[in-house]
Amino acid sequence: MFKKIDKVLAAMGNMKAMQRLHVDTFTEDLIKNVKGDKIAHSNQGQLYAGISELNDYLFLEITVICGVKIKTFNGATLRFASGDDYFELKSDTQEIDSDHSNVSNRYMAQISFDVTKDELDLIRTGQFETVELYWKKKGLQFHKAFEISDEEE
Repeated sequence: MFKKIDKVLAAMGNMKAMQRLHVDTFTEDLIKNVKGDKIAHSNQGQLYAGISELNDYLFLEITVICGVKIKTFNGATLRFASGDDYFELKSDTQEIDSDHSNVSNRYMAQISFDVTKDELDLIRTGQFETVELYWKKKGLQFHKAFEISDEEE
């Protein structure tokens, strides 16, 4: 019944009704075809990662798919933890804004982190149990799934 009301309102030019009726297949296709390897997952979502190199600098490119909108202008922190040991990466990307897919009601955010070879080796060999992503005063926690492949994109 509400969809019919939204259709009438959208026909009359109501922008909010148009947005509710819009089917975002572009973002949904991006979510289904994420580049990189799935390194962590939880009930909250999934974390995919890939490695890129630019002028001898290494970057960990992550894609977060979850039910929470990630929006900040101050960047994010990615923490890899194993027991009491952990290391943190600060995002190279300062402005982060998730894309929403109303098909699956999920958000997708892509974040880049500057990483050293030592940190990259720890990630590749899977020497972590959990991955935590923090932005503003919010956070997501994931559990290790797989190691990152040696392919560089």
